[in-house]
Amino acid sequence: MEIDVWADVVCPWCLLGKRRFEAALERFEDRDDVTVRWRSFELDPAAPREHETDAATRLAEKYGMSLEEVHQRHAQLEAMGAEEGAEFHFDRVRGGNTFDAHRLVQLAADRGLQDAVIERIMRANFADGEAIGDPATLERLAVEAGLDAHEAREVLLTDRYGEAVREDERLAASVGITGVPCFVVDRRLAVSGAQPPDVLLQLLREGRARAA
Repeated sequence: MEIDVWADVVCPWCLLGKRRFEAALERFEDRDDVTVRWRSFELDPAAPREHETDAATRLAEKYGMSLEEVHQRHAQLEAMGAEEGAEFHFDRVRGGNTFDAHRLVQLAADRGLQDAVIERIMRANFADGEAIGDPATLERLAVEAGLDAHEAREVLLTDRYGEAVREDERLAASVGITGVPCFVVDRRLAVSGAQPPDVLLQLLREGRARAA
């Protein structure tokens, strides 16, 4: 069974959804037969490598919210994350353009290290407050996750895997994916959002039943 997960490394709901999916997969009877592929999705393709304003201010401006409302939402997400093993510190988040991060995640897929790389980049963004749009930072994170330093640097200095990122995004658009996370089983069944583990477990079981 193949699971494609469209996500962005700066999406807090994607990290929360990842934890919930992992919980569901742990309970799935045929989990050893599941292959997971993380697909690229940029929430803000026009984002600069590094933002000049903090995350709360950006969110308030984008959605016309007050800073107090944003801080309340962040506090709720931090509490939800703490319950499910997703560490958020929104006062530290710097964000940035994610195209290069996605290219490294594509490289990691070819090297069998995709989960490790996406985990490291997400932790750097949400917990450590690192500039994940900065190539030097990304190279270090990639190496810490197990990628070869020379190969990671080559990707960041060239356009390698750029077309793979765009292909994932075109595929998402072609099947109507407009938000992330989105979990797709064998290109036939899909669930969007950071759904509870029970919902994701049902998705896995339904996918198995249809493949039988």
